[in-house]
Amino acid sequence: MYKLFLVEDDDGIAEAVKKLGMSWGLEVEVCRDFANVTARFAEFSPHIVLLDIGLPFFDGFHWCREIRALSKVPIIFISSAGDNMNIVMAVNMGADDFVTKPFDARVLMAKVQALLRRTYDFSEGTVLIEHGGAVLNKDDGSLSFKGQKISLSKNEYRILLCLMENRGKTVSRERLMEQLWETDQFVDENTLTVNVNRLRKKLSAAGLDKFITTKFGQGYIVE
Repeated sequence: MYKLFLVEDDDGIAEAVKKLGMSWGLEVEVCRDFANVTARFAEFSPHIVLLDIGLPFFDGFHWCREIRALSKVPIIFISSAGDNMNIVMAVNMGADDFVTKPFDARVLMAKVQALLRRTYDFSEGTVLIEHGGAVLNKDDGSLSFKGQKISLSKNEYRILLCLMENRGKTVSRERLMEQLWETDQFVDENTLTVNVNRLRKKLSAAGLDKFITTKFGQGYIVE
C-alpha cells in the first residue's frame, strides 16, 4: 500500500483529502505538527507528499526544500495561490506538480496515481530513519540535521544505521563489528573504537553532542 503524507492546515480539506486517498487504497497521514514537518515526514516515510503553501510557522516552499534535501519522493502542491509566480517557485523548489484549489477530486487522484506509477514502478521509495530531529537516509548514506547534510563514511553509516534501527536499546560492540564486517573474524576492537569516535566528532560538529551514549561493559545506545 502506498503512503500519502498530507500537509494542510485547513481541517475540512485535510479530512476530505484523507477520505479520498483512503478510498483509492492509500494509507494517508495528515501532519498536525507544523513546526516539525520534516521529522513527521521521516517518521511516516511516505511515497508521495501533498503540500499546501500557506502554513503556520513556515510556508510550504520551506518544507518542500527541506524534504527535497532528504528525499526524491514526489511532491504535489495543493494551494489556492495558483498564480504563475507560485507555480514557478514550487517547481524551482523541487515540486513535481501543482494543483489549484478548489480542485476536482478525480483530477487530484489521477495526478497522484500517475506520479506513483512513474516513480515506483521500477524503483523502491526512499527509506528514512528519524530520531531526535536527525534523519538518516538509506539511499545515499547521509545524515541530515537542522538543514545540514552530514557525509558519513561507509563504516560510520553502518554503525549509525544499526544504532538508529535499535534506538532505545543497547547494541553490543560485537554486534556492531558484525554489522561492519559481517563476521567478527580478523576484527580489531580498536578499529571499531576509532570509527565510533570519528562518527561522534561529526555528530558533535553538527550539534548532536550526546547522540550516541556509551554503556560501559555493554556497548552503545541512541536514546
